[in-house]
Amino acid sequence: MPVPAPGRRPSATGTSSALEAGEALEAHRNRTHMPRAIWKGAISFGLVNIPVSLYSGSTESTLDLDMIDKRDFAPVGYRRVNKRTGEELKAADIVKGYEYAKGRYVVVGEEDMRQANVKATQTVDIFAFVRAEDVAPYYFERPYYLEPGRRGEKGYALLREVLDRTGKVGLGAVVLHTRQHLALLMPREKMLLLNTVRYESEIRDQDELKLPGESLKKLGVTARELDMAERLVEEMTEEWNPSRYRDTYRDDLMARIKAKVKAGKTRELTEPEEGKGEARKSAQVIDLMGLLKRSLDERGARPNAKRANATRARKSRRAK
Repeated sequence: MPVPAPGRRPSATGTSSALEAGEALEAHRNRTHMPRAIWKGAISFGLVNIPVSLYSGSTESTLDLDMIDKRDFAPVGYRRVNKRTGEELKAADIVKGYEYAKGRYVVVGEEDMRQANVKATQTVDIFAFVRAEDVAPYYFERPYYLEPGRRGEKGYALLREVLDRTGKVGLGAVVLHTRQHLALLMPREKMLLLNTVRYESEIRDQDELKLPGESLKKLGVTARELDMAERLVEEMTEEWNPSRYRDTYRDDLMARIKAKVKAGKTRELTEPEEGKGEARKSAQVIDLMGLLKRSLDERGARPNAKRANATRARKSRRAK
């Protein structure tokens, strides 16, 4: 969002040129950063060591919104001050410390973190292999890419191939940002992918949730409703293609920002509209059968060979 440059008085509309501001927004949106290795180390399993470089495999797609003063739209800074003297500090003057007694600290630097366990901070240490399907989705945390280092191509390819053939993933530990994570090493096309996973203690107890029982009969789910729901799922089934999907809300918000810039409304706070943001009232009775039928009708569903085969397969499963 455009803000007045330091030392300049804003114009009546809050922007000198809507065109320039629009171009700046587009440049801001398309800005990319070259990936940089988080660390260089090795994958270790048994007596095998494979040199690798670790890269972050995900990026945040949220808009970069700055904090500004609503009175004059000036940027709001983040001050780092010495709590004892009130003096503002430079980044170079700030170090990390551990409070071992009230008001008393010991400095903990990057080298301390590394020397605490050199092997742990430079190695993805695999201590077991598990079946990929045994790991529940809620354990997965963040993906990272692994690239083979010098003379590591053969070992990298060997591990990737054996994981692919056996359907197993490597379970190990890796230290990232001063914390040890559980990690799963898995093959993905030509790459070895490392996913940090949550510890058991970080997963909330599911018993806290009020979930419906497994008896569909007690819940009033009929065989016809189940059959129609399966038909709808089959009708909506398609190949996984993540490139087809994008953050449409981000696009909508960006379009609104551009429209405000073009209209010269850069110094205007948008007031809430009446009736917007109210919670929807939930229906007391849900006609599942009617909703399923309408959903199928809207998709123009007609009997076909694919659906007939799926229906036969369902009946066969139930017969067993």
